[in-house]
Amino acid sequence: MNGNVWRDGNVLRWLAAYGASLVGDGVYFLALGWAAAQTAGPAEVGLVMAVGAIPRALLMLGGGVVADRFGPRLVVISSDAVRCGVVLALALVLALGSPGLWVLVLVALVFGIVDALFMPAVGALPPRIAGPGQLVRVQGLRSLAERVGHTAGPPVAGLAMGLGGPASAFAVASALFGVSLVLLVAVRIAPLPAASEKTPASPSGESPWRQLRSGLAYIRRHGLIGPLVLSGALSQLGTSAPMTLGLILVSEERGWGPGGVGWIIGGMGLGAASSALVLTLIPRFPRAGAVQNLTLIIGSAGIGGLVLAPSLPVAVGLAVLTGLVCGICGGLAIALIQTATDPSYLGRVSSVMAFTAVGLAPLAYPVFGFAADLWGVTPVFLAGAAVSMAGAAVGTSAPAVRRAELAFA
Repeated sequence: MNGNVWRDGNVLRWLAAYGASLVGDGVYFLALGWAAAQTAGPAEVGLVMAVGAIPRALLMLGGGVVADRFGPRLVVISSDAVRCGVVLALALVLALGSPGLWVLVLVALVFGIVDALFMPAVGALPPRIAGPGQLVRVQGLRSLAERVGHTAGPPVAGLAMGLGGPASAFAVASALFGVSLVLLVAVRIAPLPAASEKTPASPSGESPWRQLRSGLAYIRRHGLIGPLVLSGALSQLGTSAPMTLGLILVSEERGWGPGGVGWIIGGMGLGAASSALVLTLIPRFPRAGAVQNLTLIIGSAGIGGLVLAPSLPVAVGLAVLTGLVCGICGGLAIALIQTATDPSYLGRVSSVMAFTAVGLAPLAYPVFGFAADLWGVTPVFLAGAAVSMAGAAVGTSAPAVRRAELAFA
């Protein structure tokens, strides 16, 4: 493994594969919604999108078990191969005719199931392609790829649909998954050290259900991983609704309009992209656990401050700074968790982290909306920031988190 991730061809192949997959995701989801809208009404469009999201959330934890049983590389490659084939088949079906809504529902269901396998497995790969001293930088590069992928997906989808409709967009998405697949096959996976005696690997004959339970118990007992996972879950629950539904309501209330939402979210994205560069360029973070807690407190306060901003330019500037701080917080948390996790549990730990980010956070949306109707947007927005700060309190109260350090190469 090269000491400089910017020059490590193996890391860069993984990064390019991950980026291509993310752009493909963005193209696929936009094309799926557009194809459904051409076939049926708004209610059916919502159904199609939900069909993919529900199994992804429900099966996410099981995806971690699969990654640990069969290895994350095999699971990631298989997932990309299935996505490539299924989306290409849908592109051909749409090009040759006008299939019913059931075809889109079926594709969304398969895609959601495959995503539940892909996300934990791709999260478990970094420790296998980079040494412990490079994990922070790899996470920074991963964050940068996510920002680029999420930004590039919609315009690529729009261009493809403008040229040939949803069929063309699905073909582009399939091609991107194919590029990702080729690159992933070329990625070399280094062997991990054996699990420690304190946390022995699960017996090979253990059932998937018992493996899932043992993984959850491992997280709960671990002095560093348990508090950091709980801290991240509280942060997601506290900030996901304010940063989506909340920003829409605030912009409407202040007269900033849809453009205001776009500027604020864009500011957060710019800050987060900048944090990715910070994580890859800064030589080391002394007392990484304490820094992670501090940035979570500052980031939570910054999110709460958005609802108190007196003008849109102030809100955008605050969003840039908040995105920068939150990006550093997230990168350090993931690196600390992956460094501390025994190899046999990497997939399951990664699946729990993905579940808190994707599966739990949407549960806050109806709660936020109902509370905002009762008490107004501002107090509920601030309450969400307080819940996120409670995550920092969890980390601060854990001695292992306060003392946690990261090795840097």
